[in-house]
Amino acid sequence: MKILFYGFRHGHINALYRKVAASPLFEIAGCVEPNEAARAAAETNLGARFSEKSYAEWLRTDIDAVAIGCAYGERGRAVIAAMEAGKHVIADKPVCTSLDELNAIRALTERMDTKLACMLDLRYLPQTLRAKEMLESARLGGVRNVAFNGQHCIDYARRPAWYFEEGMHGGTVNDLAIHGIDLVRMLTLQDICRIDAARTWNAYATRHPAFNDCAVFMARLENGASVLADVSYSAPTQVFSMPTYWEFRIWCERGLLTFNFVDPTVTVFEEGKPQPQIFSGIAPDGDYLTEFADEITQNTKHVTANVLRSTETALTIQQFADLQS
Repeated sequence: MKILFYGFRHGHINALYRKVAASPLFEIAGCVEPNEAARAAAETNLGARFSEKSYAEWLRTDIDAVAIGCAYGERGRAVIAAMEAGKHVIADKPVCTSLDELNAIRALTERMDTKLACMLDLRYLPQTLRAKEMLESARLGGVRNVAFNGQHCIDYARRPAWYFEEGMHGGTVNDLAIHGIDLVRMLTLQDICRIDAARTWNAYATRHPAFNDCAVFMARLENGASVLADVSYSAPTQVFSMPTYWEFRIWCERGLLTFNFVDPTVTVFEEGKPQPQIFSGIAPDGDYLTEFADEITQNTKHVTANVLRSTETALTIQQFADLQS
């Protein structure tokens, strides 16, 4: 399948480019990046090759899919344009920055039978898959409370400048919480059905006081279980090695299950057992790219439906928080 890369404005897209380049399932047809600095960086770091064709011109060719990594505020329009041309889309998160854009994308997936995938990579961690297996076994009973931390660092030295431009970011909940929301939905097999509270505010991005870098929310799952989350840009730059980086705690009827990004194991505190139990992770047999390929070749809608639902939840919480600001 031929895939076009549109946008290299965030480093996340580099990981997808390398995956696609190494995959026997896809052929990189071309790359488009209007920003000169981003284009030069992609050429140097990835060996990406750019032509003189515009995005609109590429969409009129026989490509099958588009990988989107432009600035957040530009992604919704880019996804819509691709799907209007009948192309499948895989995007870095967030897919878009408004519910209106998402509604248009959802309608296009139905009308044009296009597929949508997103780089929600926490789903494929060994510790995530072990946690999923244990929760599905009901060993600890039903889920009663969930909490997760997804703090990042503001890191002005490496953060793209467009983050702080009006209309480009789309909100910290939508930017970061999408990962945690999606994982909670995957692990509990329940949707977030009610928002009890949500707040965003500025605390660390001191050079940009209008940028709400902190975000917390409280919500409920369908069975009434609470979900508490903090996805603020509040951490120091060593956050990616800290145990609080994407840390999940799931309280069940008969114990607590906990895991985080930096440790490939799952720790369980089970009722009646005085010592914590540590379980190794389960190696994944696929990732977001292979599932995207399967969605296209098998003509399913599982991945698409999940991305739409998780994105809708993140955008709804973001909207709720914005109204409180």
